[in-house]
Amino acid sequence: MSEAPSRVQASLRGLCPRCGAPGLFSGWIQLAPRCRQCGLDFLEFNVGDGAAAFLILIVGALVCFLAVMTELKLGPPWWVHLLWLPVTIGLTVGGLRLAKGLIMFQIFHHRAGEGRRVE
Repeated sequence: MSEAPSRVQASLRGLCPRCGAPGLFSGWIQLAPRCRQCGLDFLEFNVGDGAAAFLILIVGALVCFLAVMTELKLGPPWWVHLLWLPVTIGLTVGGLRLAKGLIMFQIFHHRAGEGRRVE
């Protein structure tokens, strides 16, 4: 078993948070069912829609700011602003893999789970 990867390595390269083997994803943004090297069950970690929600908010704010600044500084024709749509989609979908890898790493290393009431 190799050394556990850093947060940045795991996110950028899609590495297993326990052993550092590649293969966290079975597709572009689809998590693999388990690590091929150490057998860690990736499906037990609930990554959910948190990555998409944060990316939509962050990318939306960034693109809105850039669109307004472009309009105020350059005053381009209206059709130039149509370019913001593919930019927004590209940044959101492109960032999903990184965000999911980071969330998976954080869940594993902080032993996060569903809340339980201790009585």
